[in-house]
Amino acid sequence: MRYPQGGGLTAERQHFREELRLQTAERFARGEASSVIAKDLRVSVRSVQRWRQTWDEGGPLALRSQGPASVPRLTEKQFAQLEAELAKGPATHGWEDQRWTLARIKTVIGRHFHMTYTIQGVRKLLVRNGWSCQIPARRALERDDDAVAGWVKENWPCAKGLRRPVEPGSSSRTKPNSP
Repeated sequence: MRYPQGGGLTAERQHFREELRLQTAERFARGEASSVIAKDLRVSVRSVQRWRQTWDEGGPLALRSQGPASVPRLTEKQFAQLEAELAKGPATHGWEDQRWTLARIKTVIGRHFHMTYTIQGVRKLLVRNGWSCQIPARRALERDDDAVAGWVKENWPCAKGLRRPVEPGSSSRTKPNSP
């Protein structure tokens, strides 16, 4: 099952899955087999077995949705503050160039909110709030296309190296074994 960008199930899918679990509770009470329930509801037998165990331990209420698996640690207000800090640019936070990296954003979160995030946690936080990886829309003003073309023409062949000749016997696999 594919999840939306924010991860986890959407509210609609979460409600749908809860309804499936509650339907299984009724069928558990009637004594139906897990394999029959799984086939009818088009879910795995293992899922039905887990739901049956949960139902045995806590009844139908135990099959209700527990809500999202995790809640964001930064509140909406704090994330808005983070966006304001990011809008100021990396230079105002002590970095020389104008690139925001996940590690730098992690550092800003630590400095301003006294929270530690993993790099992947920062990525998930940003994606959940509509951010994406960006590639510069234009080239750097300092770029010299003539110098790049000259480097590619003169230096790249040396850096790339010469190719080995491709002919019979050039590989060690094609040489006969010595007795």
